[in-house]
Amino acid sequence: MSLLRSAVAAVASILPALAASAQDFNATPPNAPDQRPAFEGQTRAPVLADDIALKTDVITDGLDHPWGMEQLPDGGWLVTERSGQMRVIAPDGTLSDPISGLPEIDVTGQGGLLDVLLAEDFAQSRRLWFSYAAPAEGGNHTAVATATLSADNSALEGVEQIFAQVPVYDGKLHFGSRLVHDGEGNLFVTLGERSDVPIRDTAQQDDNHLGKLLRIDAMTGAPAEGNPGLGLPEVWAKGFRNVQAAARDAQGRLWTVEHGPKGGDELNRPEAGRNYGWPVITYGLDYSGAPINDGITAKDGMEQPVYYWDPVIAPSGMVFYAGEMFPEWEGDILIGNLETDKGFTRLRLDGDRVAGEARYLDGVGRVRDIAVAADGAVMLLTDEDNGALLRVSRE
Repeated sequence: MSLLRSAVAAVASILPALAASAQDFNATPPNAPDQRPAFEGQTRAPVLADDIALKTDVITDGLDHPWGMEQLPDGGWLVTERSGQMRVIAPDGTLSDPISGLPEIDVTGQGGLLDVLLAEDFAQSRRLWFSYAAPAEGGNHTAVATATLSADNSALEGVEQIFAQVPVYDGKLHFGSRLVHDGEGNLFVTLGERSDVPIRDTAQQDDNHLGKLLRIDAMTGAPAEGNPGLGLPEVWAKGFRNVQAAARDAQGRLWTVEHGPKGGDELNRPEAGRNYGWPVITYGLDYSGAPINDGITAKDGMEQPVYYWDPVIAPSGMVFYAGEMFPEWEGDILIGNLETDKGFTRLRLDGDRVAGEARYLDGVGRVRDIAVAADGAVMLLTDEDNGALLRVSRE
């Protein structure tokens, strides 16, 4: 048994108590105590009572900072590692050798191989998409490629880059990037604003892809038909900081969760042509403790988040729960937490507002991605040197 496997087993032994306890995360003081929500329930929703005892099993470990995952038709998992490998985890937990055929990837800072998305007809077509930091003259940029996976899961075939962010930028931070089907043959692509103070305002400018949500044709990368004409033709919405969590709800609507500054992670339901404010308006503070843009949290023509966290959870990966194992969670949002090994967060919605929040598995690791398996179990990827795929089920 590996050290990680032993550590997780120890955590699992106390999970029932953790799951049943009334957590006090809302008692933690905010980083920006003078800021006020725009409406009731926009932050610090009531803590959800939940006495479900959870069991956590390590499906496999030995992963190098895993980033994205998709379940394969046979029940195994296709997983990306930020360091530039894509692997298959068999249903019995066996970890494959790296899949061949990936393009050159710039593994730097937060950049590398990022998300992966299977075609809705993957069982027949074997098609997939992946996002990554692509090297380019003068730096790098977030790119999206498509390919097919060989029948034996060993190689990518027909790899074609269909999109690359402009401009190229020489940096190591805030690449995004989640990929989501829009249900009409297009992809939503989330892109970070690359973080550095001198370029923050580019999330508001219309001559680039930084800090934007894109909608592109899944096969060609061309702007999707019906895009709103918000600057570059690929852009669907703008004014985001660094979105690493995105999913569609049962109605087919896209939701995103983004990394905010020091206090100010946001849940949004982006709509075409809308401006989500970064960095003109934001909750929270700069990492120095100074206000951002004089601490303004609202402005005409800019959207309020559905919900925000101060202090942050550092969100990465999200899914709307649909499964038989946890019927009490049906339709709830599950979000991975990178902040101080905080496990994952569950949000209960009432219409388009957050009605309650719960958190689980404090100490299990930095959760980079989260998914629901075919049997309803919750799957977690821990972003560590010795990362793991974990299965969370009922005790």
